[in-house]
Amino acid sequence: MASGAGGGEVIICKAAVVWAAGQPLSMEQIQVDPPQAKEVRIKITHTSLCHTDIYFWKGKDGGAWFPRILGHEGAGVVESVGHEVTELSPGDHVIPSYMAECRECELCARGKNNICEVFRFNFMSGVAYSDKKCRFSINGKPIHHFFGLSTFSEYTVVHASCVAKVNPEAPLDKVCLLGCGVSAGYGAAWNIGKVRPGDSVAVFGLGTIGLATAEGARIAGATRVLGIDINPQKEEISKQFGVTEFLNPSNFDKPIQEVIKEMTKGGVDSSYECIGRVEVMLATLQCAHPVWGRAVILGIDEIDKKLCFSPLELHDGRKLKLAPFGGFKISDVPKLVDRFMNNEFDLDKYVTQRMEFSDINAAFQLLLEGKCLRCVLRMQVD
Repeated sequence: MASGAGGGEVIICKAAVVWAAGQPLSMEQIQVDPPQAKEVRIKITHTSLCHTDIYFWKGKDGGAWFPRILGHEGAGVVESVGHEVTELSPGDHVIPSYMAECRECELCARGKNNICEVFRFNFMSGVAYSDKKCRFSINGKPIHHFFGLSTFSEYTVVHASCVAKVNPEAPLDKVCLLGCGVSAGYGAAWNIGKVRPGDSVAVFGLGTIGLATAEGARIAGATRVLGIDINPQKEEISKQFGVTEFLNPSNFDKPIQEVIKEMTKGGVDSSYECIGRVEVMLATLQCAHPVWGRAVILGIDEIDKKLCFSPLELHDGRKLKLAPFGGFKISDVPKLVDRFMNNEFDLDKYVTQRMEFSDINAAFQLLLEGKCLRCVLRMQVD
C-alpha cells in the first residue's frame, strides 16, 4: 500500500529488502524519494525473478551493497518524472533495463555494440547515478539500489536512460520478462550468434535464458538445436522451445564437446553457455566449428574464476563472444514488445508460476530448487 504519492513527495511503500548476503528477503515499509534530474519514479506492477538476483543475493559480487533491494526484470507505469526528462511522462507504460543508453557518449554514438560508456561501470554501484546517493531508506537508513533498477519494490527510482517506453496495450505481467532473460536469449541467437536458416546450434543449460536462446535459434531458422542439461526433466519441456535433440552429459563416457563434434562433423555453427560455469564455457568454445563457429557466453561465474584455453582454439577463425543482454540496447525493447504483440513469439510458456509479491521468499526457493522458469510476482500497489 503506497501513501504520499505525488511527483515531489516521498512515497511510503513495501519492498523486499536483503539485509545481508543469503538472508531471507524481508518485506519492509520503505521511503522512496522523488525523482531527481533525469530520473523517473515508476510504480512497478509486476516483477519476475532471475538467477542473477540469486547470484547477488548470495553476495557473489563481494557483498558490498547491503542492505539492498534486488530485482531487475520488471514492468510498470511512470508515476512522476524529474527535471530534464522529456521523453517520458506520468502514465507511460515502461520496462526498466540495466542496459542503459545515454545516447551521448562515444560508445553510444559509434553504435558498434550495446555498451554505454557512461553507465558501463555504474549499474552495480548500489547508488543513484546522478549524485551517488540512495533513493530508498527506512527511517533515515539508506537502502542500496541494484542494477540501477530494484524492481522488488512497489515504487522505484530509475535513471531515464534505463527506461523503455512500450506499447500501453502490452500486458505488463508478460512483457516484464523482456527486461532480461528472454531478451538475452533471443538476442544471443539473433545478434551475437547470428543464426541463419539451416544452422546447427548447441545450447548449454536449459533454464529461461537457454530456452530463449533455443527458441531464438528456431525462429531464425536453425534446423538442428542441441540442448544440453544434466536435468533429464528438461528434455520434454525443451522441445516446446525448439530443441531438436536433448543431450545429458551424464549419459556419455567422454566430454560432451567431443560428443557434439562427432554428431555435427566437426562442430556446430554456434554454441551458447547459459549456466555461468567456466568449465561449461570451455566446452561451449570447443564444440563450435573450428573455422566458422561462434561460441557465445551468457552466464557469469564467481568473480575469481578464470577461463583458460589455448590460443590455438581460435587459430582457424572460431570466435568467442560475450552477450550482455543479447546485444540489445534499451531502445530495442519497445521493438521486442511490438514483435510479441504481433505474435512472433510467445511469453506465456516461460511463466511457470504466478504469485503475490508477499510470497517472494517462496518464489526464491522455487528458483533455487530449479522448480521454475520464471515466477511473475504481482505487486499490491493501488
